[in-house]
Amino acid sequence: MNQTSNHVPCVYIVDDDQQVRESLEWLLESVNLPTKLYQNGQEFLDAFTTGLPGCVILDVRMPKMNGMELHLAIKQIDPNFPVIIVTGHADVPMAIRAMKEGAFDFIEKPYNDQHMLERIQAAIHEYNSLQQDHQRSQVLQKRFDSLSKREQQVLQGILQGKANKLIADELYISIKTVEVHRSNLMSKLEVKTVTDLVRLAIEANRDDASP
Repeated sequence: MNQTSNHVPCVYIVDDDQQVRESLEWLLESVNLPTKLYQNGQEFLDAFTTGLPGCVILDVRMPKMNGMELHLAIKQIDPNFPVIIVTGHADVPMAIRAMKEGAFDFIEKPYNDQHMLERIQAAIHEYNSLQQDHQRSQVLQKRFDSLSKREQQVLQGILQGKANKLIADELYISIKTVEVHRSNLMSKLEVKTVTDLVRLAIEANRDDASP
């Protein structure tokens, strides 16, 4: 199921300062972005559901579980889920380290509301794209996995640029049988031309698509 297309993005705000949480909530609601507020990292982790579109905004300095620890915990659950870290000037080196460890961005206080909104929208868009790419990859893998062993062998020959006769000779089958397997595999892979077949194999990172 394409969860990213079936759910409205949600921005998760994790900050121990109630005023900060409510200020961000007001900002996001002004552009019709749903929010969920959490006063600490563990509270967020207990409620977090992976695969849904959105992003996390968190403060670096929080009691019990700080922003860096929460960021790492999120990445262990979903490596692609975007995290935006809000930081004071003194915490910039820490935020830079977080970005090297996979955070989407860090925004220094005091921040510009428009800039914050732009980065949130960019984070959500990137995550949606990554999820769609992952889903597309799974669909392609299922198509290739549906091929029989013989169809896989014929496919390999086609991708290597071999003529039907050569494929038939190498597999000790008739040209007619090669043509039948060729037709079946192209139907299963939902392509009509060899060009489309090669393009699909490259997209699916098939080793036999390499020249």
